[in-house]
Amino acid sequence: MVVRLTAAAVVAGRFARGRRLRTPLAPGAPALPGTVSVVVPARDEERRLAGCLGPLRSEPVDEVIVVDDESSDRTAEVARSFGASVVRGVPRPAGWAGKAWALEQGLRAARGDWVVFLDADVRPRRGLIRALVEAASGVDLLSVGPRFVCETFGERLLHPSFLASIVYRVGPADVPGLRRVVANGQCMVARRSALVRAGGWGRVRSYMTDDVALAQALVREDGWRLRFADGADVLEVRMYESARETWHGWGRSIIDPDVNTRPGLVADLAVLWLAMALPLPRLALGRGDALDVLLLAQRVALLGALQRAYRPRGLAFWLSPLADVPVALRLTWSVLRPPRTWRGRTYA
Repeated sequence: MVVRLTAAAVVAGRFARGRRLRTPLAPGAPALPGTVSVVVPARDEERRLAGCLGPLRSEPVDEVIVVDDESSDRTAEVARSFGASVVRGVPRPAGWAGKAWALEQGLRAARGDWVVFLDADVRPRRGLIRALVEAASGVDLLSVGPRFVCETFGERLLHPSFLASIVYRVGPADVPGLRRVVANGQCMVARRSALVRAGGWGRVRSYMTDDVALAQALVREDGWRLRFADGADVLEVRMYESARETWHGWGRSIIDPDVNTRPGLVADLAVLWLAMALPLPRLALGRGDALDVLLLAQRVALLGALQRAYRPRGLAFWLSPLADVPVALRLTWSVLRPPRTWRGRTYA
């Protein structure tokens, strides 16, 4: 009982930070303080690139660089058709993970004062670039959370449960003074010269969870100021196209298995099981108590806070707490057996 009460108190404290949420990003001021380069790493992304590159044509961007990461499809041709400069990725040097190496090649090719890193599956909305630069001007590194587009029932059931697990482990990310480093590689912004001086993506060359690893290194070792911003009104992303992809894709990395410490991972899993996953089945089996009722009410209330992060939602979104036990199992497996394979590559 003491352990359950401790987990509940930890989660309550994290949730309480939501009272200090910053205003979500909105289209920024007309004038930009400097030039902007956008870097998009892409490996076999011919089907998704149009949704990313098309909207950037109407944005105040000085150059769009697509790093063709040894693709076997028409990624390079699609990128050029949208006016992007294509960097033909070269084979990874020893010790580099694939995406980190692609991002580093893009950083080296960029010439703008600001560099915006976008994943190929994001869908920019009007005003994105101005909003990003305006928000990044007050910090050293900006990371942005998008609105997730989930089109199948299975995605809308699983994805919000995975996202809820982040809130349980960290609390709301877009609050001042957040002690835990949170980052989203789907959209990150920094001053190019400062990032190059800091060593760029070479700082985290071997990590598969490269976004969190880079943010941790820059914040903890270099004293960088980090902000995580709610960008749901200016950025959307279609991460996965099925429940199966969601299960394998997000389940492998969302708990940061190659970045977090072993004691930290154990503590995170304890919180997820005790405060998020188990209250509902305990109550359903007639073994629950008042604490389980309180924790379940807390879980249902979280749906209200998460709903702006999804389009569409539908019934599956509101039923997503039913997926909490499978999601906790998936994350536990990721800790016990950290993933070593991604996009056809296997890492040591």
